[in-house]
Amino acid sequence: MSAHPVFRFGIIADPQYAAIPPHAAMDRYYANSLAKLAEAIEVFNGWELSFVMTLGDVIDRSFQSFDDILPVYEKLRHESLFLLGNHDFSVSAGHLSEVAARLGMPSPYYGFSRHGWRFIVLDGNEVSTFAPPEGHPHRALAAQMLAALEAKGARNAHRWNAALSDAQFTWLGDQIARAAAAGEKVIVMNHYPVHPPSEHGMWDSERIVTLLASHDNVVAYLNGHDHVGNYGRLGGCHFVNFKGVVDTERENAFAIVEVHTDHIAVRGFGREESRTLVY
Repeated sequence: MSAHPVFRFGIIADPQYAAIPPHAAMDRYYANSLAKLAEAIEVFNGWELSFVMTLGDVIDRSFQSFDDILPVYEKLRHESLFLLGNHDFSVSAGHLSEVAARLGMPSPYYGFSRHGWRFIVLDGNEVSTFAPPEGHPHRALAAQMLAALEAKGARNAHRWNAALSDAQFTWLGDQIARAAAAGEKVIVMNHYPVHPPSEHGMWDSERIVTLLASHDNVVAYLNGHDHVGNYGRLGGCHFVNFKGVVDTERENAFAIVEVHTDHIAVRGFGREESRTLVY
């Protein structure tokens, strides 16, 4: 295995900050995420990183929560990137359309390249009962999908899960194909897990997993949402679910991902596990 990485990036999942008391039964300490995030950033600043990605759920609730937590990211000396989680939409109806812009995102889903790798950033909330504006067709579609899953007794039939639109799913396939044509390996990032199957999985996990596992250039899928973490592999794709920052009173959870020519090394800090992903 190669000793020196081509590049590194940082990962944070589910800070879920809010200025509210802890939820003891769930072991979630929402207000403590400010200090944990500051600690993670201090570690990240000691490394050479291409960027730091937060895998959704920056806040737990209230649009004003962004005013408290986003200034903490300003201490980061690296590029800070975001994707959208379900709790990021726990805001008043008037703010739903403003969340991506508040996080400085170019659009709700997007892609970028680094060192010959293509990163595809999904918006897993697009078809949901909470993210689209009131009256949007995606809300009605989400209600239909959820009802169908409930009727089947599906384990992921929950209102806090969601699906990609057909348009975004087509875009994902197109991005993978373009990366292959350009000789780029692919890492997909999303808030929600898709594999192994779980109660936190996206409603359309099956079609996403089938797509990713069918392309040789797709190396990894990174997500949050399920705060206990998880890992699986299908075909040549590694599926890594990172643990939530918000959980536990004091223990942190974040990672530095080192991309090598023949493997990816996940260096876990705090509760996060370290892993070697060979490709």
